[in-house]
Order: sequence, then structure tokens, then C-alpha cells
Amino acid sequence: MAVTKYTARAADYKTGKANLRRCFRDLIWLSLFWASGLVILFILLGILAYLLYRGGSSLTWEFITSAPAGFPLGTQGGVLPAIRGTFYLVLIAVAASAVPGIITAVYLAEQAGQTKFIGLLNLTIQCMAGVPSIITGLFGYSFFVLHLGFGISLLAGGLALGIMIFPVIVITARDALLAVNEQYRLAGTALGVSRWYILCKIIFPRATPAIISGLLLAMGYAAGATAPIMVTAAAISADSSGSLFEPVMALPYHLYILFSQHVSMSKAYGTALLLVILLLIINMAALWLRSIKKGA
Repeated sequence: MAVTKYTARAADYKTGKANLRRCFRDLIWLSLFWASGLVILFILLGILAYLLYRGGSSLTWEFITSAPAGFPLGTQGGVLPAIRGTFYLVLIAVAASAVPGIITAVYLAEQAGQTKFIGLLNLTIQCMAGVPSIITGLFGYSFFVLHLGFGISLLAGGLALGIMIFPVIVITARDALLAVNEQYRLAGTALGVSRWYILCKIIFPRATPAIISGLLLAMGYAAGATAPIMVTAAAISADSSGSLFEPVMALPYHLYILFSQHVSMSKAYGTALLLVILLLIINMAALWLRSIKKGA
């Protein structure tokens, strides 16, 4: 009996020691995760604080609602044509890539098996997402500007941005569809319901908030891109009237000109602050939609 009690106590001691080590290890990892998140948060707050300090005085209502003026252009006035141009570019990009991207995502998530072709398609989309934006811009320049004859224009820039955000839309929409509980598909199939009906009436409505969230993230990605529009759409000065075959101003390119040419550093920081605020609003809206989806 004494030997049995001793053995049991030794086993309990080893178990407790193992649990203590596991808890300590989990605490270390949890602390590292929290520390990483706090570092990222502090970096973001530091960037915002610096931009507010350097460009807060320039970010006025007149700055937002007036066109650039002065000599060199941009030393006075505001960025209204650049805001309009950015909006038009993003609108064309999403219009050109949203439907093909969502259809591709539906095919990958719902209609395709695990074949070599599907593996190759997934790999291609992942590689497209990793292509540098300047490469996309050069392709847009050679194909849309030169080959199709669109010239440096809103249409060429919007289509180039559409190519850039296409893999982002596909990946986010595919993941949103795959995140829907598989039990819905199995129950519908068991009841003899067509896969198309299950997709349209059950799967897609539950994935819609996350899909829209992915579209908003893609819009933010397109709004902040500079390289693709430098060679396909952007101009130093344009009225950004919305004409498809005319060049436009855009916030990222206008910021690049103000900063690289030392036109006006205060206006450059004001433009940067405005662009960051717009991107934060878009990303917050995307996160809000994701939270709706999780709460549903």
C-alpha cells in the first residue's frame, strides 16, 4: 500500500509539474502576442500623432474642397481633384474586378474538387497577390495604354488597379465562403436541394458581410497604391472630371509629387494625413462588417 501511495503521489507531482510548465509556457506566448499587438498599436498611434503634428494645421475644410494652386502647383489650395480622381479610380477598379473575383471565389470554394488544376489556380492567385505593384503598372502601361490605345487615362489606371486587387478579392471571398458551416451544405444535399439553391439562399447570404469586408479592404489597397497609376493614369494637374480617357489626379501620386519635389512639406503631410484617415475609415468599416458576420 505504501508503495502504491508513493507512486500515486509521484505521478501527481509529475502531472502538476507538467501543468505548471504548460501554464508558464502559455503565459509567455500570450505575453508575446499581447506585446506584438501593443507594439503595432503604438506604431500606428505614433504615425498618426506625427502626421497630426506636421500636417494637422493644413487639413482644413478649404484644403479638402479646393483645387491645388500656386507656383509650383500645390503650394496653395487643396486636393479636391485628387480626392475625386482617387474615388473614380477605385470605383473602376472594383467594378472591373469584383464580379470576376467573386465568381472565381465561388468556383474555388463550392464547385471545384481538389484537382491539379484547382491547385494550380490557387497557386496562380497567390502569386498574383505577391506581384509588386510596379509590375502591374508596367503591364497596364504596355497593354491598356499602348496596345489598346487608352493612353494615360482614368480607364487605364482603373483597370490596372483592378488587376492588382483581383487576387485580394478572390482570396477574401473564397475564405468567406469556406468559413460558412459545412453542415448547411451537408443538410441541403441530404434533403435533395440543388447546390445552386444552397449557395444562393444559404451560403452566400451568410458570407456576404465578409465578402463586402474584403471588397472594402481591396478598395483601401487600391486607394493607397501609387506605382500602378504613375504610368497609367496620374497627372500632376487635371480637373478629374470623370472622363474615362483623360488623366486624373490621385491622392497617392499628388503626395509623391509634393514630397519628392519639395513643393510644400506642410501640404504633403496634410495630404498624407487625409489619405491615412480615409484608409482607416475603410478598414474600420471592413472590421465592423466582419464583426457582424461573426455575431450572426
